[in-house]
Amino acid sequence: MLTKELLVKNTITHNPVAKLLKVSKFYGHGDLLVKALDEVNLEVNKGDYLAVMGASGSGKSTAMNILGCLDKPTKGSYQLNGLSVENLDDDALADLRNKELGFVFQQFHLLQDATALENVMLPMIYASIPPDERKILAEKALERVGLHERMQNRPNQLSGGQQQRVAIARAIINQPSLLLADEPTGALDSSTTEDVLRLFDELHDQGITIVLVTHEDEVAKRAQKVAKFKDGKIIEIS
Repeated sequence: MLTKELLVKNTITHNPVAKLLKVSKFYGHGDLLVKALDEVNLEVNKGDYLAVMGASGSGKSTAMNILGCLDKPTKGSYQLNGLSVENLDDDALADLRNKELGFVFQQFHLLQDATALENVMLPMIYASIPPDERKILAEKALERVGLHERMQNRPNQLSGGQQQRVAIARAIINQPSLLLADEPTGALDSSTTEDVLRLFDELHDQGITIVLVTHEDEVAKRAQKVAKFKDGKIIEIS
């Protein structure tokens, strides 16, 4: 297993950002074996905006978990910025997630007793960024997503769209190589969905690499490319 110290010493390249090489993920065994992913190949280059689609059980969520270093392949290799991550230990994986990945989820996952500013500062605590610098960077991130007047509000004082903007600010605060969004508009109405998607458009225009899981065609149309999953395989990339 590679340690966190060895991870830091690896030379990281930046194109492609993420690469799945014949990745399979199995659950169970024998007659109960489930192939959640079956030799999937996928390349996400720097600056891409990729939508991932598929029915429930198609493998899209499993692929997202592997891209986010939240799960490991049973077979095959996942390279993040040129580094094969399937053999990293837990500390190295946690460090990689914090430094290289940003996450946006359907249900926001904000700390309810913390202000918007405090929620956005949280990833920087784990990155050992000094408190004064954390505050300045978090303020800039909230300004970037249009919430400069809501920094001291707690989640229950914010609308769903505003909470998702806080979550996006938190996801980009450490300048990740890859932003992963799992059904980010699933809990939002159509008007708020449009606001959040416009923000993703702006972030992509600013150079952020995005992979977004969605079941909605209108959401997927905002992306540059769409990867469609079925039965653990990618059946189409358009």
